[in-house]
This record gives sequence, C-alpha cells and structure tokens, in this order.
Amino acid sequence: MNRPHTHATDTNLLVLHALRCAGAASLTRLHLVTGLDESDVESELIDLGAAGLVTRMSGGLPCWGLTDAGRVADAERITGELESAGARRAVTAAYDRFLVLNPELLDLCTAWQLRNVDDVLSTNDHSDSAYDAQVLEQFADLDRRVTPVCAELAAALPRFGRYRVRLAEALHRAASGHLEYVTDSTASYHTVWAELHEDQLATLGIQR
Repeated sequence: MNRPHTHATDTNLLVLHALRCAGAASLTRLHLVTGLDESDVESELIDLGAAGLVTRMSGGLPCWGLTDAGRVADAERITGELESAGARRAVTAAYDRFLVLNPELLDLCTAWQLRNVDDVLSTNDHSDSAYDAQVLEQFADLDRRVTPVCAELAAALPRFGRYRVRLAEALHRAASGHLEYVTDSTASYHTVWAELHEDQLATLGIQR
C-alpha cells in the first residue's frame, strides 16, 4: 500500500522561518517555537549567521533576528517548500477557515484585557474569577474549533503541527492559573495565534 508523502522541513529552514514569524528571539524562545533542542537551534543559527541570513542583536537579552538577505531567503525557501509539497491549495483552504475565526480571537483578547461594567470600560484586574473563567471557557470553545484547521495545515505541511502543541500548552497553563499565558507572554495563546497567522501569510506570500 502506498503511504502519503509527508514533507518534513529541514531544521535550518525551521529556525530561519521561526525568526520570520516570531521576530527577534532568544535561543530559549526559538527552542519553544521550533521544538528543536537548544543545541540544535544554536548550531543552525551559527550556520545561518555565517551565510549572512541572521544576526545576533545587541542588547541586554541575547537574541537573533533576520537580516534583509535572510528575509528574502526565507520567502524563497518557504515558497519552494509549499510548491514542492503541492500544498498551496490545502494551506489556502485552511487559511480561509482560520480567517473566519480570527476576529473572534481578537474580541476574546479584548474581553480578557478590558471589562465593560455599567457602560464604563476599564482594565480587567482579574479580581473577578467568575468573569475570567467565563472568558477562558470561550477561549476553550474557540480552541476546539481551530483544532481541525491546525490539523489541515499540519497535514499539508507537518511543520505547522507545532502550533497545535503550543496553543494547547498555553490554554492549559492559563486554565491552571498562569493568567499571563492568555495574552501577556511570548508563549501566550494570543502570541502563538498571531505567529500562526503570520506563518500562513508568509507561506502563501500574502502581504498584510
């Protein structure tokens, strides 16, 4: 019986594309984004740096970012991967479904950060656990509906599978009382969702 072909992205491109979608990032964050061991991420960064595609950023927290050449190289390689895998139609269809859900995610993030009490909009200080629980349940419902979209993307290009893991982890941590994992962390549900959105745009070559 013939098995369906799966297109595994090489680790070099995984690291390069992680910087494209997440922006400048530390070694630890790139480990979380890609799922690769930090030693493997560091090795790829060294190779990418030698090729002039990434650069180490100056500042208090060591991090890496794309060069202009790196952004061009990523676009070319990601397009090549999409076409060689014959995945454009599947990724486009999944993206169309994602766009239907995206406004709801933005509304939920607003509901998490702000509250309307007696027609007065104020910052949500998270002192009302019942309110927070209600919003988190809405996040969980949205997550159930985005799960098949993530599955479609991962079936087309397996590298998209990492987003499902990260979204589930963020939601689990938020439900466990780590509220920063909703909107206020680089590993938050909102951040991972935004990276997934950016990844689909970059993969399909769509300009914002």
